[in-house]
Amino acid sequence: MLHRTLPGFIEVICGSMFSGKTEELLRRVKRAQIARQKVQVFKPVIDNRYSVDHVQSHDANRVASKPVEKARDILRFVDDNTRVVGIDEAQFFDEAVVEVAQKLAYRGARVIVAGLDLDFRGQPFGPMPKLLAVAEDVTKLQAVCVVCGNPASRTQKIAGPTGPDAGRIVVGAKDLYEARCRFCHEPDISSQAGGSGQSQDCPT
Repeated sequence: MLHRTLPGFIEVICGSMFSGKTEELLRRVKRAQIARQKVQVFKPVIDNRYSVDHVQSHDANRVASKPVEKARDILRFVDDNTRVVGIDEAQFFDEAVVEVAQKLAYRGARVIVAGLDLDFRGQPFGPMPKLLAVAEDVTKLQAVCVVCGNPASRTQKIAGPTGPDAGRIVVGAKDLYEARCRFCHEPDISSQAGGSGQSQDCPT
């Protein structure tokens, strides 16, 4: 249980794709709105999968958001009376998002950050490790492995280039990615189709 007598803290929601990170972010944001707290939500401008000016989960829940190009832009748009700041898809931001979250927390804001902790190769993603380190509260969610049905902590890329030269940031949803467990995840496969079958070492 967090000690709430002093204002200003950082919460990080992380996990693989399809684990419900944005859904959890929206749940917390909506509870703050019910409590009549001023809320502002931001996302990287690159994330336009479902909407340009909304944060939306894969289940189509959504809330209005401000797309920004750089993390430091968030500071320019946060109003003085805002109590809760949501930041979705934080892995797509530059390292400055850590500084931004810290500054907002020291200003007394509750900062809720959601993002992928690992990229499709299973490596720590962008600024997420530092955000996890400075947060007061961390929630790690799991999806369901589409191959074996076990809890999934990895994101499998199933379309497009996946070799060593493949771009790390490729925005997509079920057309490009699926959730896998540690044993079914294949980070080095250069080309494969979705639901390609069970990994040899998968403990089902």
